[in-house]
Amino acid sequence: MADRIVLNTISYHGKGALENILPELTGRGFTKAFVCSDPDLIKFGVTGKVTDLLDKAGFPYEVYSDIKANPTIENVQHGVEAFGKSGADCIVAVGGGSAMDTAKAIGIIATNPEFADVRSLEGVAPTKNHAVFTIAVPTTAGTAAEVTINYVITDVEKKRKFVCVDTHDIPEVAVVDPDMMSTMPKSLTAATGMDALTHAIEGYITKGHCAISDMFHLEAIRLISTHLRGAVENTPEGREGMALGQYIAGMGFSNVGLGIVHSMAHGLSALYDTPHGVACAIILPTGLEYNAPVAGGRYRAVGRAMGVEGIDGMSDEDAAKATIAAVKQLSKDVGIPTDLKGILKEEDVQFLSESAYADACCPGNPRDTSVEEIAALYRSMM
Repeated sequence: MADRIVLNTISYHGKGALENILPELTGRGFTKAFVCSDPDLIKFGVTGKVTDLLDKAGFPYEVYSDIKANPTIENVQHGVEAFGKSGADCIVAVGGGSAMDTAKAIGIIATNPEFADVRSLEGVAPTKNHAVFTIAVPTTAGTAAEVTINYVITDVEKKRKFVCVDTHDIPEVAVVDPDMMSTMPKSLTAATGMDALTHAIEGYITKGHCAISDMFHLEAIRLISTHLRGAVENTPEGREGMALGQYIAGMGFSNVGLGIVHSMAHGLSALYDTPHGVACAIILPTGLEYNAPVAGGRYRAVGRAMGVEGIDGMSDEDAAKATIAAVKQLSKDVGIPTDLKGILKEEDVQFLSESAYADACCPGNPRDTSVEEIAALYRSMM
């Protein structure tokens, strides 16, 4: 079977990349932008770095900020209504995964109104039209939503997150400027960075991996392992390295899938509002230990990319252990908790395990699993 790779039509990287937003809009004949961004980014002037450019050029826009950390069906439906009333003909998404996921869902429903209930977009929905033209401007180095064909929405009524996978939702243009990430606090930098590492490692060991995705994921692991500590300390080199590393990870996993670390993390975010990156970072070592009997032979390359000394002279078993230890050390160095104590409640384990097993990321896990085995994994971290 042929491998499929879907990427942005155009992407800009590095300091000053923001300057390309206006030429991309005007050069394509657009006349008004619908700017999706969350309230905190607006409050602290981050969104203003983009809207100031539009103001300076006299380019009309309307801001939509009804966006939560874990965007809901209601957020999306309000956004679709607001987009329709705005008269905008393009979208500029400014933010982390929440803003970009909301923008993706709005853009898809605006051109495929038969999916207005939002829930029907779960999984691989049979949309016919590409989303509204979108430029995605990430403010975090983690989700890589600007280059993926995925987005995640929270169903508050059913207390679960659902993943939508659609080649029609990928933003045509990504603008990845590390200056947009310089105001992120240490805790958010660490959490989103570990989410990016989880993307890269899960994507490398997933059932669907291919030669092209392997290339992306190993380079992403190298960049993230090299630069995350510096990004947490807000060094320019750390910020730039993480901006690129998380994007490259997105180029890979978007096309081949993830595994149970993400499927288990989604439930924690939906039920407890646990930051997604924190949940991924806590679960990742346990997920790697669980998958080692099936995928452990691929851990050596991960450890090599992370800079584990002497790994080529180790047995497969020792190389796998050294790789998992390196992941734990990086997580510890950037201040991520080591377990789910104080987060996970015993009475929720069964519900979370069933949700994780039904999650769209679960089938990509290299080791076939079950609700009972996922429940045991959750309990092992309590």
